[in-house]
Amino acid sequence: MRITVFGATGGIGGHVVRQALDAGHKVTAVVRTASAFELEHPSLEVLRVPGLDAAEPLREAVDGSTAVISGVGPRGRKDGPVASRSTQSILGAMEAAGVRRLVAVSAAPLGPIPADEGFLNRRLLYPAINAFAADVYADLRVMEADIRASATDWTIVRPPKLTNRRLTGRYRTVVGGTVPRSYSISRADTAHLMLAVLDDPATVGQPIGVGY
Repeated sequence: MRITVFGATGGIGGHVVRQALDAGHKVTAVVRTASAFELEHPSLEVLRVPGLDAAEPLREAVDGSTAVISGVGPRGRKDGPVASRSTQSILGAMEAAGVRRLVAVSAAPLGPIPADEGFLNRRLLYPAINAFAADVYADLRVMEADIRASATDWTIVRPPKLTNRRLTGRYRTVVGGTVPRSYSISRADTAHLMLAVLDDPATVGQPIGVGY
């Protein structure tokens, strides 16, 4: 495949780029002009852009791609609506270029609480997490709504707390739901899933919960 990766300098996006190259794909990594990105590979093209605030400058990045993977998201609670604004531009660029397959990262708290989740988690943990990062999740809800309303063949991946543990390739998933009693997953394994679903038609138009 030829895959365009947004958020290529981030924790998840960086793993997506490396794993995609290792799997033999051709990759276009979209990075901000001022960002450091030193990876070199014969199958890697690096496209530097001033920002992700407009669709037209991003069209070159997605033109001719088989799929787009977005690891774009806020790095902290004070970053503002990074995910929704960037995704609107990405969707516009995809529409203009006629690219349909999109996989984007969101977060587990946006999914439904599992029916068999423990009482304390349902009554205390989930509400506390949602309250702590309310602005971040509000941004991601707008992002998800825009993706659902688009004409893309989308998949949204919802991980819980992200860690820097190594790639294992072993994790649980729930299509359309949330993994019960799952509290973390590595960025490397999240990237692994985002690549794995690209050619899985059962995941199109679905959110996927993932976790250990």
